[in-house]
Amino acid sequence: FRDMSVEENLILGGFPKAHRGHVNARLEEAYTMFPRLRERRKQMAGSLSGGEAQMLAMARGLMSDPKLLIIDEPSLGLAPLVVNELFEILARLKDGSRSIILVEQNTQRAVGVADHVYLMQSGKVVLSQAAAEVDLAHLEELYFAR
Repeated sequence: FRDMSVEENLILGGFPKAHRGHVNARLEEAYTMFPRLRERRKQMAGSLSGGEAQMLAMARGLMSDPKLLIIDEPSLGLAPLVVNELFEILARLKDGSRSIILVEQNTQRAVGVADHVYLMQSGKVVLSQAAAEVDLAHLEELYFAR
């Protein structure tokens, strides 16, 4: 929500009635995981960089302590340093008690944080494999349909 501050966005993410009492604790967790958001908590969300906006979207989604988090193309259009930071955060999130569905075009980075990999083409699953067993060359061959 571009016309709201970073902190207002986060509070909105923790708004469901069942989670209202935990908003301050969830805010602290969000700021610990995404320190840059703490620095920008009073800043309008619309003025954030692309990477900061992605961090805000992930943090807002985490505010209600979901069992499943769906993240779509978090690295798209971001500088390599920001991509590194986002994938470090994803690796930490993976160690938690929630499941994550990650849709990502950067196959190497996605496999690096995944437990299981699915590749879909034309709406059909063409690969389903434990991430530890994935042959990146084969995955990219399938991905690019060479």
